[in-house]
Order: sequence, then C-alpha cells, then structure tokens
Amino acid sequence: MDLAALAAWMDSVGQGSGAIEDAVLLAGGTQNILLKFSRAGRTYVLRRPPPHLRANSNETMRREARVLAALAGTDVPHPGLIAACPDETVLGAAFYLMAPVDGFNAASGLPPLHASSEAARRRMGLSMVEAIAALGALDYRAVGLEGFGKPDNFLSRQVARWKGQLDSYAEFDGWTGPGEIPGVDRVAAWLDAHCPARFQPGILHGDYHLGNVMFRHDSPELAAIVDWELSTIGDPLIDLGWLVATWPETDDPAVEDVAVRPWKGFPSADELVEHYRARTTRDLSAVDWYAVLACYKLGIILEGTHARACAGRAPKATGDLLHAKTIGLFQRALRRIG
Repeated sequence: MDLAALAAWMDSVGQGSGAIEDAVLLAGGTQNILLKFSRAGRTYVLRRPPPHLRANSNETMRREARVLAALAGTDVPHPGLIAACPDETVLGAAFYLMAPVDGFNAASGLPPLHASSEAARRRMGLSMVEAIAALGALDYRAVGLEGFGKPDNFLSRQVARWKGQLDSYAEFDGWTGPGEIPGVDRVAAWLDAHCPARFQPGILHGDYHLGNVMFRHDSPELAAIVDWELSTIGDPLIDLGWLVATWPETDDPAVEDVAVRPWKGFPSADELVEHYRARTTRDLSAVDWYAVLACYKLGIILEGTHARACAGRAPKATGDLLHAKTIGLFQRALRRIG
C-alpha cells in the first residue's frame, strides 16, 4: 500500500493532514483488503480489491461505496462511508474509506456476554432479520440507487444465470463435474416451475449470513452489515432466503451452515421467517422458493473453488471443504422441495 499516495489523496479531499499512523491489515473477506489506520486523531478503514485484480474488482468497489453512501441516515446498520476514490491510478485500484465498526464478527467466536446467554443469542438472530427487513423497506430510488441493478425479470433470470456459471467450470481440468452434486437438475427444474410471478423491487445485500454482519460488544444488537460486494436492486426476499439457507436446521450445525458455538438459543429458521413477516408488507408465501434458490446459487458459487482446486488452482483442502458444503446445500434444497 502506497501510504504517501494515500495521504496525498486524503489531503485533496480534506481528510486530515500529516502522517498516516498505526496502519494494520484487518482480517476479513478472503478477496478484498482492509487496512485500518489513523490520521490527525481520526481512525479510518480503507477497503480495496486484492493486488491481483479480477475483471470486475474496481467496479465492485465503486458499487460498494455507492450503496454505503445511499444508506447514510437510514436505520440499516452499516459502516459509515467517509470518502470514495473511483480513480484507479491513486493506489492501483478503486477504494474507499469508512468509519471503523465497533463490533465483532460472530463467525470468529462469541465473547463472554453472548456465549453465556441463550437470550442474547436469540436476540442476535432476530436483530439480523430486522436489519434486512429495514433494508428491503427502503425506496431505492429515493436514496439514489436508480440504475444500481436490473430488477426487470430478476427472479426468472436466476436459474439460467447460475446454471451457466456451473457449466463454465468444465474449463477446469480434473473437475469431477456436476454429477457429484445431488439433484442439481431437479432443483433447477423445480425453481423454474415455481418461480414467483411478481415481486416488489428493492435493495438486497446478496450474501446475507452470520459471517457478513458484526454485533455490538455490549449487547446482542447488530452493529453493521458488512461486505456489500453483491448488493444490487432485485427482490429483497433473496436475503431472507439466503439467511434461511445458511441457518442451522438443528442445534448441531451442519457443514454447510454458517454458525457459531454454542448455537442453542438462536431462533429457528421458521422463527426468523415469522419475525420478518411481522415487519414487511411483502408476500412470503413463496419463502421456500427463495431458500431453495439460495441453496442452488450458493452451492454453485462454492463449487467453483472445488473446480479450481481440481485443476490445481486452489488448495485441495479448501476445495474439498467447499465441495462438501455444496453437497449439503443441495441436500437441503431437496428436503425443501420434497
């Protein structure tokens, strides 16, 4: 990271003066870089793509910054955007600065307050639902996100989009193929046959689960939803389906679940749905469809790492683990469609 170039850019946008101090890389997503530092008595977190850019890395950063700017002043918990740099020449990629979140990621473990209380863990789950209900209730046009996505035929495009993604893995030599994924064609056919005829467009996060939120240290309330790289305008019930698809079905989490231990006390998936229902005007009669779609989409995404691992382009252990998660997700989808 060229801290001198960063300081010069910050000077140009009125963000402090003097040296950048206490710079430290933060643990977070596997793809993007988070750098925490201080300048002139204020703490910042910089987010940028990894050194080896993908085709859409810079556009992803610009979109993240745009959605965080749109959420300012709303009741959706999110990291506060300070300033964004769409110019790729400053640091070699687009980036933005945000305020640090005073919270913790539960996927990394629970602090004593939360680990010792079933009531606190129940509230953690319910607060996650309230956050996406608030997000889905926003008027995306009113907050400046017109054109941020393509809501027309959003749901009917999903199966073909992700089937194409799965088919593309054939380019990786040694990939075991879709035949190892249980019910992949049956799930796709069910989704096409039961696709909701209409929906109310809104903002969705796109990857909503326990690993992409932060909770307050002093309470079970949500501090922020993080990692907005898949956010778009579509059907916000996708986020509810995603949460249900990654939520443990019992008090003993499965390999495909995004969970923590102890799990006892967290609401059931059905309770999450009912909590959402009480906070929305949206029709939840097809909630199973959204959960099955999430299993299908997330399973295919994870299978991509397995395919790369088969070709020697990713660690075998990681590929095997994610392949097991893919199988678990499709088994869960099959149980839902009966």
